Amino acid sequence: MEIQSVGEAFIRPGQLLTDRTALAAVSRWTQAVSEADGVCVVHLSSGVDPCELTAELRGQGLRASPNHVLRGQPLFFGGPASRPFPTPPIPYKAGRSRSHVVVGLLDTGVTKHPWWAGSDWYAGVGPEEADAYEGAQAGHGTFIAGLLTRRAPGVRLRVGRVLDGDGLTDEATVVRALYRMRERPPQVLNLSFGCHTFDDRPPPLLSDAIGALSATVTVACAGNTGSDRPFWPAALPCVVGVAAVDATQQRRAPYSGHGTWVDACARGDWLTSSYLDAGEYGGYAAWSGTSFATALVAGAIADAARHEPAKEWIRNLLDSEETPQIPDLGVLFPTSL
Repeated sequence: MEIQSVGEAFIRPGQLLTDRTALAAVSRWTQAVSEADGVCVVHLSSGVDPCELTAELRGQGLRASPNHVLRGQPLFFGGPASRPFPTPPIPYKAGRSRSHVVVGLLDTGVTKHPWWAGSDWYAGVGPEEADAYEGAQAGHGTFIAGLLTRRAPGVRLRVGRVLDGDGLTDEATVVRALYRMRERPPQVLNLSFGCHTFDDRPPPLLSDAIGALSATVTVACAGNTGSDRPFWPAALPCVVGVAAVDATQQRRAPYSGHGTWVDACARGDWLTSSYLDAGEYGGYAAWSGTSFATALVAGAIADAARHEPAKEWIRNLLDSEETPQIPDLGVLFPTSL
């Protein structure tokens, strides 16, 4: 994937995202257009700056954005674990619990594992949703799937692969995957990836795509940036943004994003879960990052949704004056995993 750095944001060079209403306005800078699933990717003529053109179009009231690059947020630096570490098998049986709740998981995919052998939801995971076996973030989706299914026993996952083995994707890919969810929206959606934007403003097409899933609680990671700079889509008002606390579950993990735009937090350090059965790994690993704190919060919401609508439950929890808050981290979701 070709990537261009703009400040601390990353974009696909020469690409602009918009909807059909702006195509006429960009026609003189357009080399080609690919349109699918609710978004137009405009391939710009050589020398045209997508960030400058975005600002001009937004000044005209049009929906536009550079095609931002997003990345999964496991921890690779500056914390207790710089990569996934092999761990002995984790004694867990799924049991016979069944839930009507569906959790959407857009990530690197999910591979086979004893924890969901024979489950209805995994039977529907095709080759195109299989987890990557090569790359710095191979196994990321499988790790998250384990956290979700343990935190919300019996939950059904709906898997979509949007991240490659290095944990990379772009805004157009995510928007299109979200668009395809409209027909059968899940109750909860886990997005353990994100990005900064070139101007620190919310990306409008990504915001529109998430907002269109009006019955879904979307949960996204606050990023491993160690800063209060907004991280998207977690910082969107319609998203539950999740930071990570350390193993004490009392302090912010040093790498975690934080700020008034964060809604909740959970442990992100040294979590253990399902992983690839390859090389030194026997299907289990320990890993850290806001990616995994996000899965714990999404799982807690999915578990509560067995008895109460997910939107109603999380809104009451976050809005209650009696719910304990950690400054710049939001509501703590304790975990024993």
